[in-house]
Amino acid sequence: MAGRGRFDVRAPIFRPLWRRILVVVAVLGWALVEVLHGAPEWGAIFGAAGLWCAWQFFVAWDDPEDDTGKDGE
Repeated sequence: MAGRGRFDVRAPIFRPLWRRILVVVAVLGWALVEVLHGAPEWGAIFGAAGLWCAWQFFVAWDDPEDDTGKDGE
């Protein structure tokens, strides 16, 4: 884990798909709550965070425990 940033979304805790889905839904849901309660700035911040999580979890995801193909075996 040394050398990884503070927001390490490739941590083993996020390996199960349901956890990644839950995080994205929770953050985007909170963005909606903020917008509906009259705080569009916070809604934009949480919306951006939710979209970033979605990108990291579903588009750029590289399973941290999947070592197949890395050493040619």
